[in-house]
Amino acid sequence: MTSALQEAVFVGANKQAHTSDYSLKSGVTAFGASTTVALWRPFSANGVYATLKAHTKEVTGVKFVPGTNLLVSTGEDGLIAVWRGVEESNTPPTYELVQSLNHHVGSITAVATSHGFVVTGGVDGNVVIWKVSEKDGETPLQLLKSFTVQRGFFPTCLALQDVYGETMLAVGGTSSVVYLYDVNTDTQNRVALSGHEDWIKCLAWTKDNQGYLLASGGQDRYIRLWRVCRETPKDQVDETKLVLLANKKEYMKLGNEETSSCSVEIYFDALIMGHDDWVTGLVWRPEEGQLLSSSADTGLMIWEMDTVSGIWCCISRLGEMSIKGASTATGSSGGFWSCLWIEQELGGQQYILANGKTGSFRVYKRDGSGSDKMNWSVSLGITGPSKEVTDLVWSPNGNYFYATSLDQTTRLFAKSKSRGWRELARPQIHGYDMICMDNLDGTKFVSGGDEKVLRVFEMTGATADVLEREGIEVGRGESKLPETAALPVLGLSNKADNEESEVKSTENEKEDEQEDKPSKDETVASSTESVEELIDINEDLLQRHTLYPEIEKLYGHGYELTSCATSPTHIASSCRSNSTRHAAIRVFTTTDYQMSHVLEAHSLTVTSLAFSPDNKYLLAVSRDRQLSLWKDFKLVVLQQAHSRIVWDCAWLDNTHFITGSRDKSIKIWKVLAEGVELLATEKLSSPVSSVATYQKGSEYYLAIGSEDGISVFRTNVQTDTVKVEPVVEFESTITPAGRVAKVAWGAGHGDELVLAVGSADTSVRVYTVCV
Repeated sequence: MTSALQEAVFVGANKQAHTSDYSLKSGVTAFGASTTVALWRPFSANGVYATLKAHTKEVTGVKFVPGTNLLVSTGEDGLIAVWRGVEESNTPPTYELVQSLNHHVGSITAVATSHGFVVTGGVDGNVVIWKVSEKDGETPLQLLKSFTVQRGFFPTCLALQDVYGETMLAVGGTSSVVYLYDVNTDTQNRVALSGHEDWIKCLAWTKDNQGYLLASGGQDRYIRLWRVCRETPKDQVDETKLVLLANKKEYMKLGNEETSSCSVEIYFDALIMGHDDWVTGLVWRPEEGQLLSSSADTGLMIWEMDTVSGIWCCISRLGEMSIKGASTATGSSGGFWSCLWIEQELGGQQYILANGKTGSFRVYKRDGSGSDKMNWSVSLGITGPSKEVTDLVWSPNGNYFYATSLDQTTRLFAKSKSRGWRELARPQIHGYDMICMDNLDGTKFVSGGDEKVLRVFEMTGATADVLEREGIEVGRGESKLPETAALPVLGLSNKADNEESEVKSTENEKEDEQEDKPSKDETVASSTESVEELIDINEDLLQRHTLYPEIEKLYGHGYELTSCATSPTHIASSCRSNSTRHAAIRVFTTTDYQMSHVLEAHSLTVTSLAFSPDNKYLLAVSRDRQLSLWKDFKLVVLQQAHSRIVWDCAWLDNTHFITGSRDKSIKIWKVLAEGVELLATEKLSSPVSSVATYQKGSEYYLAIGSEDGISVFRTNVQTDTVKVEPVVEFESTITPAGRVAKVAWGAGHGDELVLAVGSADTSVRVYTVCV
C-alpha cells in the first residue's frame, strides 16, 4: 500500500490561559488544539505542521522545559504528558510521548516550567512539584512534593523563577492573594501578597538590576508588580521613614542551613491600570524592561516604566477596539486568552502572538533593529475552527473547499500560489452552530445551522478576485457578483453593500426578525479594503471583510437541520426527528427557492442526502438504519441497509452508490428498475462516519472516515465480482484525534489525489494521496 502525505492542518487554539508556549531552541510554537498539541513554526510561511495525540479531553496547558528538549502538556483529563523532541535534518522537529502521569484528580488548571522543575495545579486543589531528570534510564519527571495552598482554593496560574540560587514558586488562584514558596523547603515557609480584588489569572517573573520583579494580573483588571530583593541589613534600615501599609515588606528565607540560604524582602512596587476587562496573560521582555499584557477586552498593551517619574506607561496598544458593554461580566467570551512575546535570533525580529475567541493566533511583527517601539505590523497567523467540524464540500471544479463547524462559521480554504494552503475567506459568521452545506454553483452555496432555516449565500466580487489572483479558478459565469457584504449588529443575515434598495413587505421583515437570533458578540462587518490589501489576509480581514451576502432563506422544517444536498435544479434537506412527519425530506427549487416536494418515508432523522450525478435519483440514509431511493421525487425503494445507524452515503456513478454505518461496515449497491442490489460489503475496525468517492478511469477510490482514522479503498463495479481492496495507509501521527465528520475528494492531478478531512478534534486537514 502507498502512504498519504499531510499537506495542511487548520485548527484553532483552545480558550485556555496556558495554552501556548515558544521554544527558542527549536523555533517551534506549541499550543493546545482541542485534545491535541499543535506544532507551528511562526517564522515560516506555513501553518501547523503536526499534531500530537495523547489526551482524551481538551488540552489546558502547554510548556517547554528550558534547557531540555522536553515539552509538557496538561489536560482536562488530568493527564500530564511529557514529550521529547526528535531532531531530523531538513524537517521540523517532531515529538514523541515518553511519559504519562495521572497524579491529579480532575482537570489540570495551571502549569509552569523552569530549569530543573515542572509544577502543575488542578481543580483537586493540589499543587504538585516535579523534578526534571535528564539521566539515561530515568523518567523525565519525578515527583518531589505535593501540597494544597488552603481549603477551597485551586490554582489558576503558576510561575517559577531562580532567585539568588534558589527556585521560587508563585501561585495565584481562586482568591485575591498571591502566594510565594521556595520549592526546596517546607511548604509552610511561604509569603502571602494581598492587594488584588479578585481571582488571579496570570503571573510572570523577570530579573533586573535591583533584583526580581513578579507581575500578577487578575480579574479585577489590574496588574500589580511585586519587588523581591535581598533583605536590607538592620543597621541600614531607616526606622523613622514613614511606610504605607500597602508597602509593608514581607520577609522570606530561601534555602536551608545545610546548603546555603539568604533572606529576601518582598513588597508591592507598582500598580498598572489600563485594561477594561480581565487580565489574561503577562510576558516580560527583560532586555528592555517591558511588560506585555493581554486582556479579555481584546487589547494587548506594552508597558514600560518612565525613568523620570517611575510610573509605568503604555507605549503601544495592539489588538482590537473592544465592544461597548461586552465583557466577561456581561457574558462575552471575546478578547485574548493568552499571549507570547518571541524574538528571532537572526535579524532580531520580534513577534507578539495572542489567541482569541475565534481560535486564531493574531501575530504582530516589529523589526528589532528599528528604534520605533510602537511600529508593529500585522502578520499572517494561524486560523482554523475552534469547535467540531461538521461538514465539508469542494467547489464544483474541485479547486477550493468550504467547511462548516460548531464554532458558528463557514470557512473557505484554498491553495494559494504564494503561501500554500490557507483560509482565504469566512463567508458566514452565524449565531447558531453550523451543521451542513452544499454548493449550488461556482459562486453560491446553501448552508444549514442548528436552526430550522436554510440560507443561500453568494460569493462577493472581492473574494472572487482574490481567488483568481492566487491562480484559483472560481467559475463565476456571466452573472455580476456583489462587491462586498456586511453583517448587521443585531442580525444574522449578511447584506450586500452595493445592492439596490428593495421594497420588502412588513410581514417578511417581522418573520425575519423572529427567525434571526442575535449573537452576543457580533459587530458591524463591512469592506473598505482593496483587493490588493485582501491578498495578505489575516484574522481581522477574515472576520470583517470576506463575508458573503445572504440572498435567500428557505423555511419549512420543524426542528434543527441535519443535512442538505443540491442538484442544478433542486435543494433537498432534512432535520432532526423521531417521527415520520418530521423525518420528511423537503425539496426546494433553485429558480425561485420555493418548496416543491415533501418526501415522507423514514421514521427517524435523515442523516445524509445525495443526488446522483445525472440528477435522476435522490438517495437518503437515516438513523432508522434504512436507505431510501427516489426517482423524480417518487419513492423507488425503502429498505434496511445496515444493522446500526447509517451515517453517510455517496454515489460512484449514475447507478452505483456506497453507504457507511455505525455497524463498522461499508456497502456498495446497484440501482435496479424496481429497487437496489447489494454488490459488496467491507468490514472496518471502527464505526464508519463518512464516505466519499473519486473516479479514475474504470476504478473508483473510496475515502472512508471513521471514529478512529481514515482509509482509502479501490473498487471496480463493472466486474462480475465486486471487490474492495485497501490501497492507501494513513499513519496514526497524521490522522485526526477525534471522529472524522466528513471526507471529500478535490481535483486530482495525475496519480496524486487531494483529500480534505474535517473531524471532531476541530481540525480541517488536507492530504495528498498517491494512487
